[in-house]
Amino acid sequence: MAVIGITGGVASGKSSFTARLAPRLAAEVFDADAAARDLLENDPEAKQKIADRLGLELFGADGRVDRARLREAVFADAEKRSALEAILHPLIRARWTQAAQAARRNQAWLLVDIPLLFETGAETECDAVVVVACSPATQRERITTQRGLSPEMAQKMIASQTSLASKAARADYVIWNDAPVARLEEQAELLAGYLEKRYG
Repeated sequence: MAVIGITGGVASGKSSFTARLAPRLAAEVFDADAAARDLLENDPEAKQKIADRLGLELFGADGRVDRARLREAVFADAEKRSALEAILHPLIRARWTQAAQAARRNQAWLLVDIPLLFETGAETECDAVVVVACSPATQRERITTQRGLSPEMAQKMIASQTSLASKAARADYVIWNDAPVARLEEQAELLAGYLEKRYG
């Protein structure tokens, strides 16, 4: 059994692939994006730090972080993006490394879905790293049609991350996700077999 890091670029299909791989390994999943949302909504200390460092204008009248305003702010200002990452990343890392330790104690599978896995040095905690990749055109199309964001925002989001080519060069396994969903299913089946032979 092993801890498998799954990463890629925005809208490359990391979560879709993880959802298909997990049942084939009977694996637990740690979703870093979900952890970030939970911190933004429910962690008073994280919210206070965001207010102090990024400004109260990012909060709605109900006192909750306005995620649309936050997205606009951090992708327009690299310093604000770095400040937000400095607040959230250590908290997220603490959560998933605890889950990884538990998985190893229990000889279980854990899939760690982390968009910024290489950027945060998290690959050192994983037994293997999977990069889910697609073309930049596919990324842009998914961001604009599935998420309803502007082409300008799509380009800012893609440009803010390490290129998929660089990530793929550092991966143990690369999943190409430009094809229909059936191809993603096939790749999940193949990778599950490889992982079980190596770690199962």
